[in-house]
Amino acid sequence: MKRITILINCKDSKGIIASVTNFIHQQSGNITYIDQHVDRVDDMFFMRLECEFSAKVFSLKVFKNIFSEVIGKKFEMNWQLHDSDSKPKMAIFVSKYEHCLYDILSRYSSNELEVEIPLIISNHPNLEHIAKSFNIPYFCIKVTKDTKQQAEDEQLRLLKEHSIDFIVLARYMQIISPKLIEVYKDKIINIHHSFLPAFPGAKPYHSAYERGVKIIGATSHYVTEDLDEGPIIEQDITRVSHTHTIKDFILKGRDLEKIVLSRALKLHTKRKVMVSNNKTVVFT
Repeated sequence: MKRITILINCKDSKGIIASVTNFIHQQSGNITYIDQHVDRVDDMFFMRLECEFSAKVFSLKVFKNIFSEVIGKKFEMNWQLHDSDSKPKMAIFVSKYEHCLYDILSRYSSNELEVEIPLIISNHPNLEHIAKSFNIPYFCIKVTKDTKQQAEDEQLRLLKEHSIDFIVLARYMQIISPKLIEVYKDKIINIHHSFLPAFPGAKPYHSAYERGVKIIGATSHYVTEDLDEGPIIEQDITRVSHTHTIKDFILKGRDLEKIVLSRALKLHTKRKVMVSNNKTVVFT
């Protein structure tokens, strides 16, 4: 059995659902999941389908060509078709913080994340021992103001060499340049605390503690040229009080970052996220 996932978005109009479902039936396919959403403000239609076809007669290339001609052009669709049995290749970018890296690799090694991880890239050598313990190649590419362009060229070379589909910034403490963002548009996932912009700087948890905040949050989003303002994939919060110390704040924040990032990765790898106008439609 061949399984595929189809993501569709276009201007809303009558007959889209009927046309798509009838087309899949005509191609001898069976729809196992379907969900749709209409953005009334922007008049945009979104749909996600999971389908099954007989592996003996199904050709992904032929299906794409026919779908494009019969359905895609008719409704002027933006659409993606993914082989559900093919695991995307994910690169991890990391600096010195290890909590997100350990969490991702632990979930990966227990088959909780449906991905392949061909490499880890860092601007510091500190976490190479973690990569070695999981038998994943680790590349240290130092980044300075004078070498940033060269470093990025080397990163892009490695990403291309390993056929990387998307990138996760597991607390990578460098600003991603427009060049890399353009190559991996809506395919670079970041995680950060939700104290911005109220508590910027190197010690946001200390600032939050001094102000007596009651909620700690974490946000995972796609990276754009506007720092920390890309389309949001997943968010969550945890409550704190006057009884918690700064250390408690930091530990709770890191735990939340791990959870939110792992949720975002699962949503992305299962093709449940669609981006439109710097916001996302997330199917359950």
